Amino acid sequence: MRVVQSFAGYFKRTDKVYWLLMFAISFYSLLLLKTVPNPEGKSVSYFTTQLVAIIVGYIGALLLTAIDYREISNFWYVIAGFCLFLIIYTLLFGKEIVNTGGVHAKAWIKLPGGLTFQPSELVKIGFMVTFSKHLDALNERGLLKSPLHVVLLAFHALIPIALVHLQGDDGAGVIFFCMFLAMAFGAGIQLRYFAVLFAFAAAAVPLAWKYDILSEYQKERILVTYNLESDKLNYGFHQIQGRMSIGSGGLWGRGLFVSPRVNKGSVPLQQSDFIFSVAGEQLGFIGCIILIALLFFLLLRTLHTARCATDMLGSSICMGFFGMIASQAIFNLGMCMDLLPVMGVTLPFFSAGGSSAACLYFGFGLVLNVYMHKINTDKVTVKKVSY
Repeated sequence: MRVVQSFAGYFKRTDKVYWLLMFAISFYSLLLLKTVPNPEGKSVSYFTTQLVAIIVGYIGALLLTAIDYREISNFWYVIAGFCLFLIIYTLLFGKEIVNTGGVHAKAWIKLPGGLTFQPSELVKIGFMVTFSKHLDALNERGLLKSPLHVVLLAFHALIPIALVHLQGDDGAGVIFFCMFLAMAFGAGIQLRYFAVLFAFAAAAVPLAWKYDILSEYQKERILVTYNLESDKLNYGFHQIQGRMSIGSGGLWGRGLFVSPRVNKGSVPLQQSDFIFSVAGEQLGFIGCIILIALLFFLLLRTLHTARCATDMLGSSICMGFFGMIASQAIFNLGMCMDLLPVMGVTLPFFSAGGSSAACLYFGFGLVLNVYMHKINTDKVTVKKVSY
């Protein structure tokens, strides 16, 4: 009886619309991955890996909602230290991936049983908490308009960006940058600071190009995006094949499990970076619109929770999740539709990847936490932090 009462109480307090959206996204993701054939020699299917990751993610999300997000943020220093440890450990002992396309990254850790884990995915969730705590502390002290402290905020964000760059994972660096922008903007950082930041960024692009801060393969990916036919067997191959699959689906698609290009594996990485091409070929324009609509309404609901939060800490956590999901979705869809260069960014919640999928659900749990604890400010003692 007590268990039933606890469940009823949880159901009453939680965001039921958010849960329904997430269940629909999970179902759609598993449906698409069920149709993707496994390569020879792979013992565990993409579907099974994703299912396990989703279950782990939901369990983690439920556990995160059990503790007030303000209490979690009080341990920001533990979270920050653990995230730094993960990234540095990966830099020193991580699994290195090198391929003929020029990719040279060390962004994964080997786990028992032949599994791998990408720590930067978990660090994104940690960054949601630590950067939100930083913003909240400055807001409490009235320092959000201080130039010095705005610069310190930028340095806070620069730490994970620089570390993942050293790993060779600039795609993750771009997502951290977008999270920083969303959270800073949501906190009310004055627009003139953004103008200065973008001016510096615009000036840095030609320098990064000239002095080889960008790798050669990254330059080629940027150049070929707007002229795929110039290198259709190398850097343009993925996008050409993905575009062909999306276009071949027409309005209603060619059907689940029977679409020839999906079954032949015509699109490289169709289970991860190019999962949108699987939806396009099998379910057509309608399937693509449904996928985009689900992510769009998830983002709208996240913004709603941010708006309803009772403090900057909660709203900033929501804005961090919004920035992560929105930027990954935009960059991935832009890549698949040949509007943006290939940059190794997966489609959130849909692309195969155990660590990525599970950590995204942890972020979902933090946003739910903000929604469920927005009326409990009198029960939590928030430690003041000096910056």
